[in-house]
Amino acid sequence: MSRRGPLKSAVPSHLVSSVRRCSRTACGRPAVATLTYVYADSTAVLGPLATYAEPHCYDLCAVHSERLTAPRGWEVVRLAVDTGPSRPSGDDLEALANAVREAARPQERRPTPPPSPGAVGPSGRGADPMEVARRGHLRVLRSPDS
Repeated sequence: MSRRGPLKSAVPSHLVSSVRRCSRTACGRPAVATLTYVYADSTAVLGPLATYAEPHCYDLCAVHSERLTAPRGWEVVRLAVDTGPSRPSGDDLEALANAVREAARPQERRPTPPPSPGAVGPSGRGADPMEVARRGHLRVLRSPDS
């Protein structure tokens, strides 16, 4: 008995790429818009390309998004679609730079006063004498040696 490995006649595919393609059969053009149906309102909404592919939405190229029609009795809502390649704006780059600067800035830590005896903690129970500070669901505890 022989063990089978990968097919030796397999041909590498050049059809798979990171660019999302039009959902229409036999159309290989890049998608520029996303089509979503709102069945309750009998409405087809054609808007900018969604951030990621949704299972119940259809990505369409410029040609198919322009020629889109809806069934009789349905309404088509066309949101502004930019068919040109998107480039980061100066505002985007400035916001990114500000976020990096903010993340690199050392955080100021204010000393938290120790809880007074008999104080009630956020959970409604008595405050833990070992607890120094709290941030969300995390607690900073005092060392048992101190």
